[in-house]
Amino acid sequence: MKTSTRAGLAVLAMSGVLLAAAGCDPKDGDPVSATSRKASAAPATTAAALAPVTANSPYVALGDSYTAGPNIPGQTGTPAGCDRSDRNYPSLVAQNLGIKAADFRDMSCSGATIADLSSAQSTGDGDNPAQLSALSGTTRLVTLGIGGNDIDFSAIIKKCVTAGVFYYATGNGKYTGDTPCKDQYISGGTDTVRQKIDAAGEQLADALGDIKRRAPNAAVYVVGYPAALPSEAGNCGREMGLAPGDVTFLHQEQQRLNTMLKQAAQAAGAGYVDTYTPSVGHDACSARSTRWIEPMIPLAPAAPVHPNARGERGMADAVLDKLKR
Repeated sequence: MKTSTRAGLAVLAMSGVLLAAAGCDPKDGDPVSATSRKASAAPATTAAALAPVTANSPYVALGDSYTAGPNIPGQTGTPAGCDRSDRNYPSLVAQNLGIKAADFRDMSCSGATIADLSSAQSTGDGDNPAQLSALSGTTRLVTLGIGGNDIDFSAIIKKCVTAGVFYYATGNGKYTGDTPCKDQYISGGTDTVRQKIDAAGEQLADALGDIKRRAPNAAVYVVGYPAALPSEAGNCGREMGLAPGDVTFLHQEQQRLNTMLKQAAQAAGAGYVDTYTPSVGHDACSARSTRWIEPMIPLAPAAPVHPNARGERGMADAVLDKLKR
């Protein structure tokens, strides 16, 4: 998600929350996204059909801040503005598989969008090369966690926090109902967030095709987002500065994002890693001792509403479990 600079993190923390997209597998009856409609057929070579990943398998990790692990010690790599942790899930996966440092490239960067896969990204503290530049014919494993910044969740959150402040200041929905933020994004049956998710799906389909061309011998896995918020507010809304109904709204939009990611992976013949299911009950409003995602004021080293070290370990376990199948 969007943490392009440390200053940006601070601003979002002060504003109340930095929300990352989280989601789940498609539900029965979910509409088919533009991504799956676009694909005529999956490539013949799928992740499952490739040779097993071993210690001798060059690995390239691509993604945004949920992959990079901002504020989780120790921060490592260049540029410093990408805020990568040596305890993020790619590092843990590489360590578990016994992949040598020379065969592991972590290109993930906070604030990255799908466009930053193929173009250099300015972070405010150094430029990150196009993430796909690390791929080659020798690459055997690629993980990709991206999409949240493409739907501009930071702007959505600013509106939702502002709406939440007004909600609580005016009598808990007495004048606005309990979905003041949702009402700004869904009108007349049109969901503008969903439109952005569909557009990101088109971009992701192209990016996955580019990955396959650059690394034809690699097993490619799209990694979904873990749950940042619960499906129902409970006491979560006030804690996060969100009206209760908007907690549910944001959770549902996050589900749509992960649905798109899974459909894009399947259409491209890539694998999909579900990090949502194992993260249920470990969202930002869960107990401090078990949460994967820190709240708006982190109580463990992590960016606001981003995975802590426990969350990165949980995501790594999900990737490793998928590799074993």
